[in-house]
Amino acid sequence: MTALRRQLVGNCFVSPWFDYLTIGSVWSIVLTAWWIWEPAAVDTVTGLPLPWLVLLANSAHFAASTVRLYSKPAYYQEFRFLAFGFPAVTLAVLVLAIAFPGEAGRYLQVLYLTWAPFHYAKQVYGLSLMYSFRSGLRLGTGDKRLVYWTAMMPFLYALFSGSPHMGVGWLLSPEILAARPWLLEGLQTVRSLLGVLVYAMPVLLFGWFWKSKSAPPPLMVASLLLSNALWWTSLSFGEAFVVATIGHGIQYLAIMLIYHVREQMREPTNTRSWLTHASLFYAKCVVLGYAIFNVWPWVFVWAGAGFAESMLMCVAVINIHHFIVDAYIWRLRVPQNQKALADRPAAAPAAPA
Repeated sequence: MTALRRQLVGNCFVSPWFDYLTIGSVWSIVLTAWWIWEPAAVDTVTGLPLPWLVLLANSAHFAASTVRLYSKPAYYQEFRFLAFGFPAVTLAVLVLAIAFPGEAGRYLQVLYLTWAPFHYAKQVYGLSLMYSFRSGLRLGTGDKRLVYWTAMMPFLYALFSGSPHMGVGWLLSPEILAARPWLLEGLQTVRSLLGVLVYAMPVLLFGWFWKSKSAPPPLMVASLLLSNALWWTSLSFGEAFVVATIGHGIQYLAIMLIYHVREQMREPTNTRSWLTHASLFYAKCVVLGYAIFNVWPWVFVWAGAGFAESMLMCVAVINIHHFIVDAYIWRLRVPQNQKALADRPAAAPAAPA
C-alpha cells in the first residue's frame, strides 16, 4: 500500500501540496465545483480584483516565455531565429492587423481564440508526460499517443462550443445553421459525444496503464486532465476562457519558476538563494507583462490607430507569439531542460511529439 500510495502521489518537484495546488490546478477544480453547485458564486468570484489576477497570473505567464528565452545564452543561441528574427515578423503581422482590422485583424483574432484551448491542452499533455517520467513510468509511442488524444479532448470540445468567434462556430454562421437544421443537429450530436469522451478518456487511460504497466500514472495526470475538462465543459465559453487562462497561467508560472530556480542553483558560481532567483524572475515577468499588455497597445493609439483595434490585435499577437515561443523553449534538446526535469542530471525521455 505504501508503494502504491507513492506511485499515485508521484514524484513532485517541490511538494505534493505545492505541485497539486498550482500545477495540478486543484484550486480550480474546487472553484469550478463550487460554481456548478452554487451558480450565484460566479458573482462573488467576478467581484474579486480581476485586473490584479490577470496581471499577476495571466500577463506574467505570457511574458515568462520571453524572459526565459533571453535569460541564458543556451536558449537564444539554440533558437536564433526565434530570438532575433521572429519578433520582427510578429511586429509586421501586428501592424498589418491594426491597419486592416476587417481584412486581416479578424482572422488573427479567430486564430488566437481557436489556438488558445489547443495550447492549454498541449500544456496538459506535456505536464502529464513530465510527471509520468519523474514517477518512473516509462511510456512508449502508443502510450504517449493515448495521453495526447486524452489531453486533446477538451480542445476538440471547445471547437464545437458554439462560440461565433472561434472554431466551428466561426466557420458556420447562425444563418448557415438556420438554413440547415440537419447540420445543427449533427454538430450538437458531435458536441455531446465529445462531452462524454472528455471524461471517459481519462478513465480509459488509467485503466490501460494499470493493465499494461501494472501501475497507474500519478494522480497529477488525473488532476491536470480533470481541471482542463471542467474549464471547457461546465462553464460558459466566456467564463471558461477567463478561468482557463488564469489557471493555465498559474500552472505555467509554477513550472517555469521551478525550472529556472533549478538551473540557477546548479550554476557553480551561484551565491543566491532559491527565493531570490524565483523573486527576481517573477518580478521581470510581471513588469514585462504589464508593459506588453498595458503600455504597448497605447503606442499604436498614440500613432493614430483605434483603441479597440490596438488592444484586440496586441492581445492576439502576444498570445500567438507566446504559443510559438513556448513550443520551442521546452524542447529536451536543450541540456538545461533535461537536467531540470530530473532530480539529478540524467538521461531524459524523448521530447513529446
